[in-house]
Amino acid sequence: MDFNMKKLASDAGIFFTRAVQFTEEKFGQAEKTELDAHFENLLARADSTKNWTEKILRQTEVLLQPNPSARVEEFLYEKLDRKVPSRVTNGELLAQYMADAASELGPTTPYGKTLIKVAEAEKQLGAAERDFIHTASISFLTPLRNFLEGDWKTISKERRLLQNRRLDLDACKARLKKAKAAEAKATTVPDFQETRPRNYILSASASALWNDEVDKAEQELRVAQTEFDRQAEVTRLLLEGISSTHVNHLRCLHEFVKSQTTYYAQCYRHMLDLQKQLGRFPGTFVGTTEPASPPLSSTSPTTTAATMPVVPSVASLAPPGEASLCLEEVAPPASGTRKARVLYDYEAADSSELALLADEVGLVPQGGAGMGGVRSSLGAGIRHMGPGGALMGKWGPAG
Repeated sequence: MDFNMKKLASDAGIFFTRAVQFTEEKFGQAEKTELDAHFENLLARADSTKNWTEKILRQTEVLLQPNPSARVEEFLYEKLDRKVPSRVTNGELLAQYMADAASELGPTTPYGKTLIKVAEAEKQLGAAERDFIHTASISFLTPLRNFLEGDWKTISKERRLLQNRRLDLDACKARLKKAKAAEAKATTVPDFQETRPRNYILSASASALWNDEVDKAEQELRVAQTEFDRQAEVTRLLLEGISSTHVNHLRCLHEFVKSQTTYYAQCYRHMLDLQKQLGRFPGTFVGTTEPASPPLSSTSPTTTAATMPVVPSVASLAPPGEASLCLEEVAPPASGTRKARVLYDYEAADSSELALLADEVGLVPQGGAGMGGVRSSLGAGIRHMGPGGALMGKWGPAG
């Protein structure tokens, strides 16, 4: 018990000495041992590495799991050393909803069949996302987290120990400086009077005491300097190891890019296959339809010219080597007439145009010039009807 109390008192004394030294340095009342420029650069480089590693780690976690509640739950499971429960991805959940909707609305209808196909693709996307998250967590997040929780904690501990050694060294320097000053004063200005021999004896005794104090302070300074140099060397070696950390993180970054490339390639392949399958379904619309045209102006006949909107096709996404059919390569019909259905009502602006009603069916001449004239004269959107009433395209006002 006595040993513990003595150690506690000794530790309290050391802590108090360091606190005094630190406070005096902050107020500019004590000298501070400065580290060399190379050591300071190593410290700055290590701090920068730690800060940016934390930011990259946190943002990568957000990328892999955007839900903050789920991230907190996973963090708690990791701290409790428990296995994180399997979580359904958003794509897999959407696939389940689509499959349930197809089952209820009719799996044999065009809409139901399409829902089933899209659900299968979304399920594949969800599985690819799950593999990507797993791979990225192992190959990228885990090494970054190991650095912050392992190597960096060791570096921080040694840096704090170096700071304490420096405070002890500077405190010993200050103590030695004061002891030398007191010894010089006691030696050069003795309190001596011939009529008072007792003062001479006391002055000589004080000089001897200060001499012993100087010897003791010098011994403590040598010990403190040795401990400081040893700790500085240990810390320097750890800080120079940051270069190896950069090499390791570089390799992990390449692994992350590789896993992300694989993930997006899988997503592209799944969606390309889905779009091709949907294109084979009867009654399935491929691409996006054009937005409704603004009302035609009756003051300018040139605005009544119609154009054929280009429907995006799967061929634009096809891999190189697959031929795609462009609209410019389709030759117009040579001659004859073809049926057309009016899409909406149109009131003729003058005698050179025709007034039409929605859903009205009529004949229009085939051929480039004739068809252009009909489109200009009609001014309203019509839908071409091929043999047997098949849809061939649609016309709308010039935009």
